[in-house]
Formats: sequence, C-alpha cells, structure tokens
Amino acid sequence: MAGQFVSEVSDANFEQNVLKSDQPVLVDFWAAWCGPCRALAPVVDEVATQYNGKLRVMKMDVDKNSSTPSRYGIRGIPALLIFKDGKVAEQIVGFVPKEQIDQSISKVLSAPVAV
Repeated sequence: MAGQFVSEVSDANFEQNVLKSDQPVLVDFWAAWCGPCRALAPVVDEVATQYNGKLRVMKMDVDKNSSTPSRYGIRGIPALLIFKDGKVAEQIVGFVPKEQIDQSISKVLSAPVAV
C-alpha cells in the first residue's frame, strides 16, 4: 500500500519513530475503507519522494491503532499531521490538493528549530 519512502507506524513505535525523530515527520492517518484516504495515498507517496532526506513520511491505520489518533484528536480521516521536535506543527484534514500539503511542509521545514 505505501510507497518506497513511506513507512507504517503504530501506537507501539509512534514515540520512537515520530516524536523522537531528528527530522520532521508527516503522519498520514488513514483506513482501508476510506475512499478519500485511498485517493490521497498517491499524493502522500509523491510528497515522500519529493522531500526524501528532509521529511519522513509515515502512515497510521486508525483501525489497527486507536490510542495515537485519539491522543491527537483525529476525528476525520484522511488527516495529515506534521510533527517537528515532537510536537504537531501543522494539521491538514480531508482530501486536499498537493499544493496545500507542500505549503504546510514548506512552513515546517523553513521554521527555526525550537531550542
């Protein structure tokens, strides 16, 4: 399901792979039954390829993992959260054009690192 530069993340390894990452991380919260999630998947793969080396991209299946989505108030999917320094820096809910995702990523990548 995920592209070459997209990894699966779970409740069990979320803290290690996302919150403790030395790079910003985009997490795509999705489910197999969600049509807009499936429509967004190729866009997420494209983003992962484009920003490889600058941004990690991960997918979390909300049907298999419940504690992380509820911790971040995920009520609608697809939802993209961009984490930087262990905190949510940007949040995008619903199917959006790639340009909107690029804008959010650019904002996070150009923001000064918190000390």
